[in-house]
Amino acid sequence: MSPADSLSVAVALAARQPMLLLFAVLAGGWLLGRVSIRGVSLGPAAVLFAGLAASAYDARLVLPEELGYFGLCLFVYSIGVASGPGFVAALRGRGLFASLLTAACVTAAALTAAFGGRALGIDASTSVGLFTGGMTNTPALAAAVDFLRAEGAEAAAPVVGYSVAYPLGVLLPLLVLAVAARKVPPDGPTPDTVLLSRTLRLSRMVGRVETLRAVLGGRIGFGRYRRGAVEQVVTDETVLEAGDLVTIVGKAEAIAEAVRLMGDVTAEDIADDHTRVDFRRIFVSRPEVVGRPLKELQLPQRLGALVTRVRRGDVDLLADRDTVLELGDRVRVLAPHDKLDAVSKFFGDSYRALAEIDVLSFALGVTLGLLLGMVPFPTPMGPLKLGLAGGPLLVGLLLGRLGRTGPLVWELPYPASITLRQLGIVLFLAVVGCRSGAGLASTLAAGHAGPLLLLGALVTLSSCVPALLLARGPLHMPAFQAFGAVAGIHTQPAVLAWAAARTATDAPARGYAAVFPVATVTKILMAQVLVRWLV
Repeated sequence: MSPADSLSVAVALAARQPMLLLFAVLAGGWLLGRVSIRGVSLGPAAVLFAGLAASAYDARLVLPEELGYFGLCLFVYSIGVASGPGFVAALRGRGLFASLLTAACVTAAALTAAFGGRALGIDASTSVGLFTGGMTNTPALAAAVDFLRAEGAEAAAPVVGYSVAYPLGVLLPLLVLAVAARKVPPDGPTPDTVLLSRTLRLSRMVGRVETLRAVLGGRIGFGRYRRGAVEQVVTDETVLEAGDLVTIVGKAEAIAEAVRLMGDVTAEDIADDHTRVDFRRIFVSRPEVVGRPLKELQLPQRLGALVTRVRRGDVDLLADRDTVLELGDRVRVLAPHDKLDAVSKFFGDSYRALAEIDVLSFALGVTLGLLLGMVPFPTPMGPLKLGLAGGPLLVGLLLGRLGRTGPLVWELPYPASITLRQLGIVLFLAVVGCRSGAGLASTLAAGHAGPLLLLGALVTLSSCVPALLLARGPLHMPAFQAFGAVAGIHTQPAVLAWAAARTATDAPARGYAAVFPVATVTKILMAQVLVRWLV
């Protein structure tokens, strides 16, 4: 059998077996996404291009729409739950200004797509797709596709626009930031990005720990103290005296201030002595301790234990009595040596449990999101539904912020959340790719790609350049934090990875996290506004 005949047989088999086609597209897209050119790769979005290539080659290679809807619900609900606390925090204080500027940049891109599409003679549905692709936001594309299908309209055009503009949405921000970074040298770790531990001998400021913590602005955590032959965990009620040895935790600047006010750093580090008080790093996997501040857990009273640090994802946080734990956190706990096993049991400490989800709360949350997506909201342009993308996303944001309701824990363990998001997005991309390849092929064959590429570039630049200028100007962000904010506004991990590779600090990640939730929600809503307005 010739290679051509073998290919024909394989295509015919894939056309009859959707599951075979699905996993072949996922495998091909994943391999394509791992190809890196000067540090830039398509990542999961490559699954879309694999699906487009398959259906462009043979129109029989399509996947069921319901499979894509399932993936979409997994993705948007999971990302909503994960983003809930950050989204609400971004709407308060200084974060509100950053959120408003983020919304303004996304709106500028949407208006560019709308008026640029009319000027260049591009149909409305494709213009909406160019907006979602130029801003590299798949949930926004999903919202537009879902709306069009609900209205009984053709939904392939937005996917075509998205496919043309997406590569530009990755490359142009990288180019803009590379030009901006020419005057910003790569930097290394700075003292204010890591938590340090020191042992002090108190000789100046002493007294009740709760009072000392307030004087130091809450920037210092206390661990254990030693007074003669007595060594115990520090609590808010502990009264420290001159001559005591005490361990403190904080960032370099806060440590220096504590040393100036309280005493001197000693050569002896009592944290090295594990005979009476010891520490252990423990996974938070027990639902009963999640979503509640540490003061409610009463660890010192119950077990004589104290949480000093929390590692969340890849970031270390200083723990205090108001810190709220999340599933998947890794806490550093000080406790009497004979209480450590009981402390581990109290927090759960099960890595296996972190890979599992509470099916009841997850299914109930998605159900509530789907119901909300069906509700028409009155707008000046007529009733607007949030749909399969907006409904689960907004419910996820709300439930993620709540954390728990009675016995129901809405949060997802971090590893499980990452897996659900990844699975959901590749399922959705595979389906829309396999159902839109023929439309993309006909557009390219007709020679109509030039105007699409131009408008896609304008959409990206109309958001990217103002985002950088505003982050560096009114927001006064340091350079690498501003680069991360640009990546967050474009919801583009490749841009974040580029910025992170130039610095050993967490500045890009902080900039990204500050705007990502608001950017994601704004794009999804703006895509629906555009499609309602234009189509």
